[in-house]
Amino acid sequence: MKLIDSEIKIKNLRLFGRHGVLEQEKATGGDFNINIRVTHSVAHAMATDELDDTISYADVFDLVKKEFDVPSRLLENVAARIAQSLFDAFASVWQIRLEIIKLNPPMGADCDGAGVEICVNRE
Repeated sequence: MKLIDSEIKIKNLRLFGRHGVLEQEKATGGDFNINIRVTHSVAHAMATDELDDTISYADVFDLVKKEFDVPSRLLENVAARIAQSLFDAFASVWQIRLEIIKLNPPMGADCDGAGVEICVNRE
């Protein structure tokens, strides 16, 4: 069997944050939905069945939450900090795809949310 790609995924993670440009967003905060895919090699873990040979999605969550708890004006800044934190923590990670959606954004539109999605590769 030849492994082409492997990812750790967290889907529809709901977190509260105080991100935004408007003072009301900073004061009251709001709910956000996060989807993340962390690409790295799991070939060794497939053979050993050992957590130490892969990346725990619980550890990914902890880093996402830590960075998400720091208020920012722009979701782009939050996304960049999360990605850098993951690259710093896990040497085997070579790509991160991250989506952050602000639920009920203050823009007068009837929508499920608005946000950003980034895809970054390790340099």
